[in-house]
Amino acid sequence: MTTGADRPAEAASEPWRDPRLPVAERVDDLVARLSAREKVAQLSGIWVGMDSGGEVAPHQHDFAQDPPDWEALVPHGVGQLTRAFGTRPVDPEIGARGLARTQEEIVARGRFGIPAMVHEECLTGLAAWQATVYPAPLCWGASFDPELVRRMAFRIGKTMRALGVHQGLAPVLDVARDLRWGRVEETIGEDPYLVGTIGAAYVAGLESAGIVATLKHFAGYSASKAGRNLAPVSIGPREFADVLLPPFEHALRAGARSVMNAYTDLDGVPAAADPELLTTLLRDRYGFTGTVVADYFSVAFLHTLHHVATGPQEAARLALAAGIDVELPTVDCYGGPLVAALADGSVDESLVDRALHRVLTQKVELGLLDPDWSPHPAVTALDDEESRALARELAERSVVLLSNTGALPLRSGVRLAVVGPRADEPGAMLGCYSFPMHVGVHHPDVPFGLDVPTVAEALRESFDLTFAQGCGVTDGSDEDLAAAVEAAAAADVCVAVLGDRAGLFGGGTSGEGCDAADLRLPGRQEELLEAVLATGTPVVLVLLSGRPYELSRQVDRLAAVVCGFYPGEEGAAALAGVLTGAVEPSGRLPVSFPAAGATQPSTYLAAALAARSDVSSIDPTPVFPFGHGLAYHPATWVSVTGPAAWPADGSCRVSVTLHNPHDTEISEVVQVYLHDPVAEVARPLRQLIAAPRVALPPGATRVVQLDLHADLTSYTGRARDRIVDTGPVELHVGPSSAVAHTVLAVSITGSRRLVGFERVLQPLVTVVPG
Repeated sequence: MTTGADRPAEAASEPWRDPRLPVAERVDDLVARLSAREKVAQLSGIWVGMDSGGEVAPHQHDFAQDPPDWEALVPHGVGQLTRAFGTRPVDPEIGARGLARTQEEIVARGRFGIPAMVHEECLTGLAAWQATVYPAPLCWGASFDPELVRRMAFRIGKTMRALGVHQGLAPVLDVARDLRWGRVEETIGEDPYLVGTIGAAYVAGLESAGIVATLKHFAGYSASKAGRNLAPVSIGPREFADVLLPPFEHALRAGARSVMNAYTDLDGVPAAADPELLTTLLRDRYGFTGTVVADYFSVAFLHTLHHVATGPQEAARLALAAGIDVELPTVDCYGGPLVAALADGSVDESLVDRALHRVLTQKVELGLLDPDWSPHPAVTALDDEESRALARELAERSVVLLSNTGALPLRSGVRLAVVGPRADEPGAMLGCYSFPMHVGVHHPDVPFGLDVPTVAEALRESFDLTFAQGCGVTDGSDEDLAAAVEAAAAADVCVAVLGDRAGLFGGGTSGEGCDAADLRLPGRQEELLEAVLATGTPVVLVLLSGRPYELSRQVDRLAAVVCGFYPGEEGAAALAGVLTGAVEPSGRLPVSFPAAGATQPSTYLAAALAARSDVSSIDPTPVFPFGHGLAYHPATWVSVTGPAAWPADGSCRVSVTLHNPHDTEISEVVQVYLHDPVAEVARPLRQLIAAPRVALPPGATRVVQLDLHADLTSYTGRARDRIVDTGPVELHVGPSSAVAHTVLAVSITGSRRLVGFERVLQPLVTVVPG
């Protein structure tokens, strides 16, 4: 096989191969040389092996019945290769060599030798066998630590580059709207500012490693009716602009080079066929110049699910015109049907050229068209000590202590009973887009590929404990329940580890296609919790879940509640550290824990305004609100100062003085909210605008200066006709959303409803010794 470096010297003189020329000039030269068939070939991926193993994409089995003909396709070129490592378990070194051989074949057999881009899932780390599994996105949000997330994404990107991967399908920027939705575990949280800030950090890290970050899912996916996956979205322009779009704006400013469309339709128009969304908004208004890639099979879904296209040819026309440049995961509508549409004139070749320019621009930027490009990467260990240490650090920072009556930290020598279906199961630590839960579950004969300790194993290092499962995640027997009760009754403290099993399309209680009917703990887990509480032994609840659950019936009787969400392969050690006091809890909730309700979260109709938390846009009366999190050694808030009114120039400095009176290092998250007393119910009355995490050494005092700037007169948001005058706006500053340590009433000049306000406030945070 030959590579680009092996081609004749005269070929290197072609302008598109000359790295000294401007990217646009190289792309223009190559586009002019390609035939229509070769152009179309660059606009789709090929998923080799999509017919093996279990279903990891919606309706995959339908498309797997007619896999693409590699021999017929490859001479025309290949735009993308889909999931070379994330389709089945493959040894990383063997997989990298196989990928290199495939790239060599693509180069050798194509008329111009254009390599394929390679993409993989990377939401909790590279979705490959033996690769580090980091904490899931809800943990990123709980950490309130963009810099730590950026470091994680950079390491993920380095791993991908080492294997020959170019594009990562992450981060998910959907804002959680209904906790019953199975993909809540993939979101960063329910607040637009938090999702945007953390998501932008992930983008910056991945892109700095040379990997194309792909923002998902543009836009509205998480607001589907009744929290059902793929359900329609009926949402007003105000909520769309204020809640769902800002995270994408943040991440685009951070340098994301790709966007993936949402599966859903928005007010009757599928995102994959919506030029107002994918072109007018994304490109004309936001200035995005990268590629728009189709979520898996979403172009074909225009025909098979949405029924807005009469067949594959019309689906291709609609998607291409809307602005989808690349059909993923495999060639279908952008294959023969698109070629036929070009031939009969139903699709203008200029639309193909528009998409092709974007695709080839990215390949040039990645160096794939340079004469010295080589497909042979330098494979390194995928789960090295440095990666595990980073996974541990993020897991520790993301654990949230929700309540504590004094049972924690656990005393040395205490008789401990550990019960629950999540206590001694490695998969309990991992989200649905981790390789073991996403792909590995379909290959039970293959080893896990990673060392993932359980909570019970981690606690055994410090305690002589008794373990009883009690029940399964969704099932269980009376005998198992009785055994757990017996263990709890004989102990000084019972640690109940409950929650979800991550899975896909009904294979779990959380994950894509695993939507919940209500927010009670799955199966018999609430029954187990009530049974161990009835023993009188203090019960510490540890939640390992993909969503918050409704705990209002038990919360006042629990000795403590700790939430870990899906903390990754090092999560058990992080949780054990918090439970024993070796790790100071410092996580904050990225989503609210709902109050009592029958089948869904409460709404403003179900509660008096006086009972509202004024924070959550999901549940105005939560048991534990957004931003909540306790500590064993809390910081002392010495003072908060700021102006009585917002200065005329739009600048405002708020200073927070924090002191650590303890002999151990701690950290605090300074949460700053704007409070709009007449905000509508579609979003919180208090809106997060800054949340710096501040480290405090023993005995230290730190002054946190937040320089805010507002210029509402220049606001160019989308719902201008809905902006109304309002009274003075308050600035709330505190350690959590529920406890406003100090409230400053500020009148903003020309005060008006805070539509998209986080977009015009750009906090600059400075931390100085006190």
